[in-house]
Amino acid sequence: MTINIYTTPTCGYCQMVKNFLKEKGIEYAEFDVSADKEKADEMVKKSGQMGVPVIEIGDDIVVGFDKKKISELLGL
Repeated sequence: MTINIYTTPTCGYCQMVKNFLKEKGIEYAEFDVSADKEKADEMVKKSGQMGVPVIEIGDDIVVGFDKKKISELLGL
């Protein structure tokens, strides 16, 4: 399962998501939307949101650090 996280360097919730996934030993790809306009546009197209984090888990999108939803989608 592919996991992508759209983040910015100053986002506290982004760091919380990354720490949570690292603690669980789950690999992910991270995209800094403050430095990559193409990825920022992609994030908005997929989620309809400008805020971060946006987490893409397979075909599902989670906006914000929704630990319960992320755990559910990952089968934790």
